[in-house]
Amino acid sequence: MSARADSFDLAGLKLSPGEGRHLDLEVALGEFDFSDERYATPEIVPARLDVSRMVGGGYSLRLRFESEITGPCMRCLEPAAPTTSVDAREIDQPGGGEELTSPYVHGDDLDLRAWARDAYALALPAQVLCRPECLGLCPQCGENLNADPNHAHEAAPDPRWAKLRELRLD
Repeated sequence: MSARADSFDLAGLKLSPGEGRHLDLEVALGEFDFSDERYATPEIVPARLDVSRMVGGGYSLRLRFESEITGPCMRCLEPAAPTTSVDAREIDQPGGGEELTSPYVHGDDLDLRAWARDAYALALPAQVLCRPECLGLCPQCGENLNADPNHAHEAAPDPRWAKLRELRLD
């Protein structure tokens, strides 16, 4: 059974160097704001955390999960709920320099919620769409082009001929 974890005590695993564990946990991702629109994720998301104790101290971490995000489609404004998978890795080795120091590990405490949220935000597509082939809205009238892909308007007259429209031949 999964346990809800916003932070996780790595020392509590009592891993010896070279030893690892697989843990099934639940994390909360929260809500996201894009272009003044709010997008929601499920209250809890099942996640798999792999923890390995490194020789010389520190941890090698891998976080995997998938979640849907719900909100308006960025093209047609219809409800959208795409699913995004995350496979993130972190290394925290004391004295290893900036590249080997994880911002999510503080001593032996892992800030799992912050890591999962950041990894999910980076994995999200640039646009949240109801479907990949969404056609969006008509730029002239705002009709949903997914409902009528053959929707069209009469072409606007060439503005160079505007004076001829003023000509009266009576």
